[in-house]
Amino acid sequence: MHFPTKHEPTGGRVYTSFLAQLLRNYLFGSTVAVVGVGGALVFSTLSVPSNERFALGAIMAISLIIMIVCELFVFYRHLLPIQAIFKAQQPTIEQLKTAYLHTHKFPVLSVRRTYGPHFLGLLVPAVSMAFVCIKLGFIKLPYFYIGIASAVAFMIASMHAMIEFFLTMKAIRPIVTHIRNQHKELYKQDITLSGRVLVSIRTKFRLSAFLIGTLPLMLFGLVSQIRLDNIQGEGSLAYWQWAAIILIIGIIYSLFGASLLSRSIEEPIQTIQNGMSSVQAGNFDTSAADIYSDEFSKLVAGFNHMVNGLKEREQRNNQLLQSYFMTLAAALDARDAYTAGHSTRVARYSVQIGRLDGWSADEIELLHKTALLHDIGKIGVRDAVLLKEGRLTDEEFDQIKLHPVLGENILKQIEPADAMADLLPGVRSHHERYDGKGYPDGLAGTEIPLFGRAIAIADAFDAMTSDRPYRKGMTDERALSILEEGKGTQWDPKLTQLFIDLMRAKGKTDEEAS
Repeated sequence: MHFPTKHEPTGGRVYTSFLAQLLRNYLFGSTVAVVGVGGALVFSTLSVPSNERFALGAIMAISLIIMIVCELFVFYRHLLPIQAIFKAQQPTIEQLKTAYLHTHKFPVLSVRRTYGPHFLGLLVPAVSMAFVCIKLGFIKLPYFYIGIASAVAFMIASMHAMIEFFLTMKAIRPIVTHIRNQHKELYKQDITLSGRVLVSIRTKFRLSAFLIGTLPLMLFGLVSQIRLDNIQGEGSLAYWQWAAIILIIGIIYSLFGASLLSRSIEEPIQTIQNGMSSVQAGNFDTSAADIYSDEFSKLVAGFNHMVNGLKEREQRNNQLLQSYFMTLAAALDARDAYTAGHSTRVARYSVQIGRLDGWSADEIELLHKTALLHDIGKIGVRDAVLLKEGRLTDEEFDQIKLHPVLGENILKQIEPADAMADLLPGVRSHHERYDGKGYPDGLAGTEIPLFGRAIAIADAFDAMTSDRPYRKGMTDERALSILEEGKGTQWDPKLTQLFIDLMRAKGKTDEEAS
């Protein structure tokens, strides 16, 4: 079998953990079903001399060895498609798809192994040796006991198969997840069963309910026949002492089987519920892990398809909204050829400031939108004032100073009302001064909304470095010097210094490049 190398620590650990879990499941199932139930039935039911008990024990031990050899051979063959992807430096798409499907089939394969090499590998040599021992007189038991023992062995194998099936369903999930992640990483595609059902819930429920409900009764009936033949004169008390043991075994098995069955339903429901909670919280990057091979695979595939549709719609809406902002900004800038591109540049500078200050991606996105529309209120200012080339009169400047409030009022008209709510503070406050001498509200220091403080710096820098009909734009260094002089009075000192350092570093880089 394959074990991890230094080149594959993560995948190797997953595979090793998978093998270890399968081994634990096998030992647990074998202990409970074969050794526990089978041993309890044999040695508590039969009344045989010690030498015959030794012969029966030897038959069971030899049969177990043959069974283990046969089962290991089949188990190794079943592992080959999964093993292949962990041996390969870079598995192919076909290898990954084959391993993915084969892993999903592993619970069914575990049932086949239980009825094949496990059951037959134990039964055939055990029956053969028991028949010979009875024939030679080493064991004094009726031949029909072999038939009853075979039927009991089949029921015990059925118990073991059900336990293995549900435990293996859980054990394969890390492998399935690893294969999906590797496929995404290597080939940028998801891999799923696309709703394909390998074992239906109906089949699982019907067979599990049948086994849980009938096997203990059938076992009880069969071994009762043997026990009644053996107790003869022992009395009813001895019989019911034995019967209590068998009934307790049946009750424990039924409870355990019911627990496995309910868990196989609860876990996929919880997976989908967790995904729904994530979507409700606005996270469209979520998906439910498609690690099931029954009808839940269809449900998971449908859920993921729905989420992908919502995600695409959300992206489209965001693109449309972004285009809407860009169009409004471009329409505003088009009123004056000398301010063309102003809103876009202010948005770019503002985003740089936000990133330097470590703002979150959501905050940066809102800042970008706010900066694009920071001068939207100028739509309400007359051309004669807005486009005037000479010095503005006090009355005209008062009209210009209204544009932050006009901008806020314009954005408030957009429905739904909460669509623009986060943009309003920055639009209204981008002409406030850090010392409280700005407009329209005379806010000071940290009373000024954070977006307004960042946009004020970007707006001032672009205004100073842009050409006007009545003057040529300043050099970047001159504008940065003015920002440096005004930090702490006109502009936020921390944000201003971050912007100054960035622009000077860029200027130095450009000089070295030229």
